[in-house]
This record gives sequence, C-alpha cells and structure tokens, in this order.
Amino acid sequence: MKKIVAALFLTLCATAGAYAQGAEFKFKNGDVHDFGTLKEGPVAEHAFEFTNVGKEPLIIVDAKADCGCTTPEWPKQPILPGKAGKIVVRYTTKGHVAPFNKHIYVKSNAKVPNGNERYDLQIKGVVVAAKEPGN
Repeated sequence: MKKIVAALFLTLCATAGAYAQGAEFKFKNGDVHDFGTLKEGPVAEHAFEFTNVGKEPLIIVDAKADCGCTTPEWPKQPILPGKAGKIVVRYTTKGHVAPFNKHIYVKSNAKVPNGNERYDLQIKGVVVAAKEPGN
C-alpha cells in the first residue's frame, strides 16, 4: 500500500511540475478592460495583448463571449515561449444603451489562475444614446 501511495505521489508531482512549465499568459494591461462611457453606434474594440511566459508553445483552441454582441478574434498559430500575441474583442454598441459587463472565455493549453479550465477576459463600460442630428 505504501508503494502505491508513493507512486501516486510521484506521478502527481511530476504532472504538476510539467504543467507548471507549460504555456502561460501574461497580459500586458491585465485581463479586464473598462471602455468607460461610449456613444451608441460604433463598434468598440480592444486588443488584449499578451506574452507567453511559459516554457511551451501557447495554443488557443477557442474563445467565446457570453453574448452575441461581443466577438473575440485570436491567433490560430501557436505562440512560442517569449513571443507576443493579442486577442481582439469587439463589442457592438448599436442597440445596447446600458451598462455592460461581458466575459470572453479563452480555452487553451495555458496555465490558468485558480485552477479554472479556461481563461476569463472581461470588458465593461456604459453605452449612452447618441444625440440625434440637429440637437
């Protein structure tokens, strides 16, 4: 029984060590972007710039927003260790006059904070009605 427990412990340690040296996001300006106040109409865009600070190529498998008004675009090629990339997020303001707080879930092979299975990026702000022409 002691041999089984010891073998399990060594396997877990080896797996954790390999995981810790895998790919890892480091976002240049954090993982939350506040647009502040936006006028309704134009599409708001923000690029989450990152560097792979891990020891393995970073591969983004998918990125999905929690609503149809937010669209992410991500690099399809692996990001090598030490290299940079960006995830561009577009938010449709037309017809969305209100405060907003949207999440973009990034599925990749990167180490994720808090043991989650995907990285959570966030955009927020307030959309105000555009003034009518002539007012």
